[in-house]
Amino acid sequence: MLKRITVLGSVLLSTTLIACAQQPKIDFESYDPPSTLVVPENPVSRSKFPFVDVHNHQYRMGSGSLADIVSNMDALNMKVMVNLSGGNGAELKQKVENARKQYPGRFIVFHNIDFAGIGTDGWSEKAVKQLQEDYNNGARGLKVFKNLGFSVKDTKGNRVAVDDARLDPIWKKCGELKIPVLIHTADPASFWEALTNENERLLELYTHPRRKRSNEDPAPWEVLIAEQHRMFKKHAGTTFIAAHFGWYPNNLKKLDSLLTALPNVVVEFGAVIAELGRQPRTAHDFFLKYQDRILFGKDSWVPSEYATYFRVLETADEYFPYHKKYHAFWRMYGLDLPDEVLKKVYYKNALRIIPGIDLSLFPH
Repeated sequence: MLKRITVLGSVLLSTTLIACAQQPKIDFESYDPPSTLVVPENPVSRSKFPFVDVHNHQYRMGSGSLADIVSNMDALNMKVMVNLSGGNGAELKQKVENARKQYPGRFIVFHNIDFAGIGTDGWSEKAVKQLQEDYNNGARGLKVFKNLGFSVKDTKGNRVAVDDARLDPIWKKCGELKIPVLIHTADPASFWEALTNENERLLELYTHPRRKRSNEDPAPWEVLIAEQHRMFKKHAGTTFIAAHFGWYPNNLKKLDSLLTALPNVVVEFGAVIAELGRQPRTAHDFFLKYQDRILFGKDSWVPSEYATYFRVLETADEYFPYHKKYHAFWRMYGLDLPDEVLKKVYYKNALRIIPGIDLSLFPH
């Protein structure tokens, strides 16, 4: 009897091991089964109204054909693209001229600061002079990348803070020229948190380890954000566009308080639409309240991904996926914004804030 039980146990164990060995190994990225939820679906591949994308990067705009880019823009209903990667000097002039020659009115180019040599005598004056020259050559805004606060150092090797006084003349000049400053400071706060199962960005940090930060690399998140806010407050005569909802898309109550305190600041939602899509009621109310201070921004130029943005903004759809699972593993919901709010977000606010946009491309 004992022998029979032992043999039977061995057979069951072998069968179990074989079954386990035959089961496929599925990692987090691969496991993305279609939902069995049966609800109305209204995918949107073209925006309901023409729009301005205020957050795009076209590094090679200075030469070659722009036909493919414009073809994709037309399919999306994007009338104007703001290229934040304009550079400065001859590079910027070449980008502006190439765009005007091929597709006049379809592109706006922003100036970028050359931080080399900051700390030397006359650096600020030189930077302002370059900004004025680039404005004369067609630049209609200033883009500040996250290297300011992260990796920009002065001639003594010190980290240059976002609110460094040596940059004040630049922000002041932008106010005088009536051009906006679109600024990206820091990254999501979760990038500073420990790599534990309680970190909501854990998968992203595993797949993109260079995004991990710490209080010493380069500074605490709270310090960087505070530097930005002090700069906003100090230069009340300059319009600032806080990129990525100022990294408060997951805390709209906090962003509400900041926009109330800083009337010269507006926001754009490049790369954070997934945060808004998982809180549809709160985000809907926020968009209604700040409908005059929100701009459409996407960031990376992947035309197929715009559909996610349109669907979140325009529809009342439920439980649909984001296009990058490592970035947002949750499902989203549409905000179902009213047409008048959509028009402001898509183009009216941009026309008011960014000079030089061809008004004839948009409904009156």
